[in-house]
Amino acid sequence: MKRSSDGNAMDSRHKFGLRPRPIIGLGSPPVDSVSSKQPAARLGRPSVMQAPVLVLNATFEPINVTAVRRALILMLKGVAQAEETSHTEVHSTSKAIQVPSVIRLLSYRHIPQQSRALSRKNILLRDRNTCQFCGTPFPASELTLDHVMPRSRGGRSSWENLVASCYSCNNRKGDRTPEEAGLKLQRRPRPFTLHTSRQLMRLIGHRDEKWRKYLFY
Repeated sequence: MKRSSDGNAMDSRHKFGLRPRPIIGLGSPPVDSVSSKQPAARLGRPSVMQAPVLVLNATFEPINVTAVRRALILMLKGVAQAEETSHTEVHSTSKAIQVPSVIRLLSYRHIPQQSRALSRKNILLRDRNTCQFCGTPFPASELTLDHVMPRSRGGRSSWENLVASCYSCNNRKGDRTPEEAGLKLQRRPRPFTLHTSRQLMRLIGHRDEKWRKYLFY
């Protein structure tokens, strides 16, 4: 997708989050102030603060996957509590907190059955932070969104036409279709439904045995 200087195009890019930004919104001073107790787990490293955390409803039903940073924010606000933790700790000036692996909301949240909202965050989650052309996983900040059918040819900003792409593949594709650019999609893009979300939870759960009892293995 070529970047345009046209004002309307830029508004559309902002609407769908095409500029790189972290998956999880920040903005809580207590979490920004925490630091890692272990040198190998410094907070500046995405491997710790962007590691996946399973989110359970108050009824212990799995409903989402978030990042460690967002999970800590929810815990510090008293919205959620840790049900499973890892061996890593983070600490502020006043206390140490074990990094959560599974958290549970303290109040029940109704989860609609329809598709999730179309957003950059949800597209990256659906595509597992993986470029859909070269198949390489990247941090969220190193991915953008690509219109499979270019907007200049009538391509819509929809679940079926937006995919995660690394900047190299995005530049290579330009204002062409994947076939014209000699690229191949890893999988056909689909809407992100609750079923898709649970499939991803189970996929990630294979790497974390603490998740399994909550995912009905």
